[in-house]
Amino acid sequence: MTGMTDMTGTTSLAFSSAPSPAELPTTAASRLRWALADAWTVTRRDLAHWANQPGMLVANLLFSVMVLLMFGFLFGGAMAVPGDYWEFLVPGVFALTMVFGVESTFTAISTDLARGVTDRFRSLPMAASAVVVGRATADLLNSAVTLAVLVAAGLAAGWQPHGTLGTTLAAFGLLLLLRLAMLWLGIYLGLVARGPESVMALQILVWPVGFLSNAFVSPATMPGWLGAIAEWNPLSATVAAVRDLFGNPGWTSDSWVATHPMLPAVVWPVLLIAVFFPLSVRHFRQLSR
Repeated sequence: MTGMTDMTGTTSLAFSSAPSPAELPTTAASRLRWALADAWTVTRRDLAHWANQPGMLVANLLFSVMVLLMFGFLFGGAMAVPGDYWEFLVPGVFALTMVFGVESTFTAISTDLARGVTDRFRSLPMAASAVVVGRATADLLNSAVTLAVLVAAGLAAGWQPHGTLGTTLAAFGLLLLLRLAMLWLGIYLGLVARGPESVMALQILVWPVGFLSNAFVSPATMPGWLGAIAEWNPLSATVAAVRDLFGNPGWTSDSWVATHPMLPAVVWPVLLIAVFFPLSVRHFRQLSR
């Protein structure tokens, strides 16, 4: 399976004839190589699509930077947080952007389904996991670029990481782990919903989860019951752990999740991946022709 671009600039995929039974992978190692090669082809297809039509990618980047600057410059003076608000805010926006990425993944998957692209993939001699793994890889690379742009914007605004190189890299690793979990959630929901118009319903769920956290304010400033929910939000665990690794100020609380954020920051994403990765692959195999 190879990628190619026609004269109109639209990326398409060219495939050789179906392999004969003798050519089909028979061992676990050969099946893995086959699946990885197909997944990389799908990844290249998505990357080429963004290169040919970069408008949506640029819009997502600008939106992420706008959220960071808006909260920092417009609302920062009114926020009651420990320490400098920029150092409190920037790690929260990093994590929030990783969560909001579920919308773009969901939209891409549901759009491919609606346009028949997914059906074309399913009719080809390729690994069943390649389409979803390829999509996840492309979106993860996209998120890494978004994160790099946000880091540049944060540094320009006055944010500074104070940890070591190792802890700083670990913080970015946690952020990308959270994004990977959101990827598989978005892929599964996109396969189930099968309609780009359903993104509005997803936004209704994602935005409250994002804002009901410690990304922008300390849960200590919320009513008791609401602050407890915010503390146990999986996003809050990642934000708190990332702040610790960056050496930035965070919120103080006597709760277990506030004093031990690292464990839930790893467990929550790993649990989501363990649930939605196999569900996504299985649902892709079971799609009606």
